[in-house]
Amino acid sequence: MAVDPITAALDVGGKLIDRLWPDPTQRDQAKLALLELAQKGELAEFTARADIVKTEAASENWLASSWRPILMLTFGALIVARWFGWAAPNLSEAEYLKLWSIVELGLGGYVIGRSVEKIVPGVADALKGRA
Repeated sequence: MAVDPITAALDVGGKLIDRLWPDPTQRDQAKLALLELAQKGELAEFTARADIVKTEAASENWLASSWRPILMLTFGALIVARWFGWAAPNLSEAEYLKLWSIVELGLGGYVIGRSVEKIVPGVADALKGRA
């Protein structure tokens, strides 16, 4: 029996929420937000995006599998360069903050993605055992 990716994502998301939010009220609010995402179809969109990234990362073409990490390293290097005073003179504060937001988003996506990669096989095996 194939595991529905939305069901698996809700299950994994619920387990991550349980680990990340010790306060029951915040935990319930986060789970409600996750369910709302699923209802709106946004969770399916996020799942599709994750599948695209996995496909790119598994590609045998070095550019297809490396362009995202190269881009993140470039943005990170621009931030570090600014800390050392080596930034381009026309890089505005708004552009710097946008770069920082992109790096934060990319890093957060990587950390969460790696966590999901480690948890999903166990969830899939558990769901197969119930079927």
